[in-house]
Amino acid sequence: MLLKQFTFNMDNTKLYVGNLSYDMTEQELKKYFESIGEVTHAKIIFDESTSNKRSKGFGFIEMSNEENAKQAIEKLNGTEFMGRNIIVSAARPRTRKDY
Repeated sequence: MLLKQFTFNMDNTKLYVGNLSYDMTEQELKKYFESIGEVTHAKIIFDESTSNKRSKGFGFIEMSNEENAKQAIEKLNGTEFMGRNIIVSAARPRTRKDY
């Protein structure tokens, strides 16, 4: 049986950021990543089903170019930010949930 080898081609600038503080704002997230380079977009995902719209603890950052995105992964993954060690990786395409 042949297994397909997974290779990631970093041809975009969108990053997944996980293990975020539930109190973090999009502005704070953006400012943290601006230490690496220009951030074109920052988005924290919120649970819309709760009355207070609590953060789900993850979000996305879009850097202005691929080099800054790669540097952000290398330099910020595993760093402590607002009391939590954040996860920074290349964002994967969104998949549809069938349940």
